[in-house]
Amino acid sequence: MAHPDLRHDPAAPTEPGVVTPPPQPGAGGHDAPPPVAPARRRPFLSPLNQRRWRNFRRNRRAFWSLWIFGILFGLSLMAEFIANDKPILVSYRGDLYTPVFAFYPETAFGGDFRTEAVYGDPEVQCLIKTGGNVDCFDIPEELLAEVDAGGTPGDDFHSGWILWPPIPYSYNTISDVGGPAPSPPDGNHILGTDDTARDVAARVIYGFRLSIMFTLIVTVLTSIIGIVAGAVQGYFGGWLDLIFQRLIEIWVSTPSLYIIIILFAILGRSFWLLVFVTVLFGWPALVGIVRAEFLRARNFEYVRAARALGVSNWTIMFRHMLPNAMVATVTMLPFIITGTIATLASLDFLGFGLPSSAPSLGELTLQAKQNLQAPWLGFTAFATFAIMLSLLVFIFEGIRDAFDPRKTFQ
Repeated sequence: MAHPDLRHDPAAPTEPGVVTPPPQPGAGGHDAPPPVAPARRRPFLSPLNQRRWRNFRRNRRAFWSLWIFGILFGLSLMAEFIANDKPILVSYRGDLYTPVFAFYPETAFGGDFRTEAVYGDPEVQCLIKTGGNVDCFDIPEELLAEVDAGGTPGDDFHSGWILWPPIPYSYNTISDVGGPAPSPPDGNHILGTDDTARDVAARVIYGFRLSIMFTLIVTVLTSIIGIVAGAVQGYFGGWLDLIFQRLIEIWVSTPSLYIIIILFAILGRSFWLLVFVTVLFGWPALVGIVRAEFLRARNFEYVRAARALGVSNWTIMFRHMLPNAMVATVTMLPFIITGTIATLASLDFLGFGLPSSAPSLGELTLQAKQNLQAPWLGFTAFATFAIMLSLLVFIFEGIRDAFDPRKTFQ
């Protein structure tokens, strides 16, 4: 039999045939193992990116500019629900219709035509609110006034209603202003109308969205192409860098405005064609910055060590060297973004940009120049550009500081 002092020691040797019971909590000075803590979920951002986000939030101007810009851009994405000549929701004879999303002919509301219903006409509004009263074709205003007063005209009356957006005009809606256009701001048009009697507030909302979408698409595409081209040149160097630089010099010297005029004359003006041409001539903007950063960093010790360990060139370039070149790259982004917005506005101002029916801020600026007697056009265009460009510059100023290693690791 085992020694009495070793009876409850699990590490002590035992005689054959003797079974040692497992230690119990509190017996012989042995406690139960502590409970295993549940594994923590991995954060969405890496520790480095969390530090960068904290640095960005410390820049109050950049942080609040991001919030304001996000709210304005989010509202512009819902422009159809803010400024539209079609109702958001229509109730007709107990059924609900959504003209914002779907096409409904006038016959769907008791009319005679199979074309799309013109919801701003008194006849169509009368048909909707009375449930299809045939007298709406003769005396629509009187029936509307009676319904608004709480009456029930006709025997087959079904109460209906129309839910309009806050601004009941789209960017291409021609309004009856009852006078010459452009008309000054009033109760119906808070920012007035342009020279074709279109609501300026609606055109600003749609134009803001169009400018930002155009800028984001062009900036992303030009940045990807420019970063890859600059990285390849700077990392490999030699004859590849030399030949690539000569080709870029030739390409940059090409008169882009003439190319745009020729292409638009042949293919017509469109949004995606303008995006293609802008990217085609805009990608060299980042090549020089990225190339210089890679030329500087390709002989650093960590790059030599990665090569000695057999790491592939693409992994070294885009996983190890590119993050160190992001500060200079991000520094250039505000200039690229503001330049893209200025390019779109300039082409629209000159008449070589988007189609004339598009809600362009550059076209609004041209109208302000041509109608000096309507100062609200110039003030609106200036305020829109000033707010948009200022917010973007402040945001990217904060992003640049957040990516700066001297401020990230201080």
